[in-house]
Amino acid sequence: MPTTRWRKAFPPIASAVAVRVGLHAEEKMKKPDKNPVTSELIDNLIQDNFLFKDLDPALIAKYISLEELVTEKLYSSRPIYTAFRTDTALEHLYVVISGGPIIVRSTPLDRIIAITYTNSCFGMQNLALSYGNFSRAFPSLVEAYKTTDVIKIPLETIRLIHRESELFRQRYGLMFELQEKFQYHLLNCSTYPPQAVAALLRALIYQERELGNQPEGDMFVFDLPIEVIAKACQLNHRTVEQVVKGMTKVGLLKPHKSQNDLVTVINPEELKAVYGATRDKVPWWPLR
Repeated sequence: MPTTRWRKAFPPIASAVAVRVGLHAEEKMKKPDKNPVTSELIDNLIQDNFLFKDLDPALIAKYISLEELVTEKLYSSRPIYTAFRTDTALEHLYVVISGGPIIVRSTPLDRIIAITYTNSCFGMQNLALSYGNFSRAFPSLVEAYKTTDVIKIPLETIRLIHRESELFRQRYGLMFELQEKFQYHLLNCSTYPPQAVAALLRALIYQERELGNQPEGDMFVFDLPIEVIAKACQLNHRTVEQVVKGMTKVGLLKPHKSQNDLVTVINPEELKAVYGATRDKVPWWPLR
């Protein structure tokens, strides 16, 4: 009888250890996949990323420490953070090194209002630095549409480079300008489907050309699923499919044999005419 009371009052030590181990394992499962950054990734950053391309290697070595950086894998359709939350700021800049795109969804219409590809960055508008100190908007969900690999760079590191490098300051400011111009193009989306899709394509062409990521030869190639186009242009999926088919038939887009999400613009100058077709309609729509 005394033994029974002792066991009720003091659970076996093995059970308590098991509980602690279980909680520790659960905490580990919740953490995203992170890996240390290698010197090779830093070299790629200097060679390919818009913000850091061709910066003085001595400046990078002075302020970017491999021990402070980690790569992180962002899985598709999982929220990364909610932008523009009241009294909430980020502590890192996200640098996209592969995968994507990263999208921003507005509420309540669930409209896509920003698209970020490899060799660009996101999170500037929620960092307490430069124009980020004054950027205000309604809360918007930031997520990886497809699995994306990023490097997270601490705010203090970005602040030090921003203070010392005029070239970095200019590029950092341009990132804000490009975001505004992207949304300006989306504001020009009319209810006429060919014009709306052309507005999105023109937005991406302008953005990626300014970032130095495009064109590839004479073509602009985007990983742009039908759903992303539909959410950005506020059209239904079937309409977007028909518009893309029509643009392909008249030689604005390159046909793709395999079923994938690539959209290749082969005639950007002619696309301008469709972008401006708000009163004068294009002859190939509706598709027959």
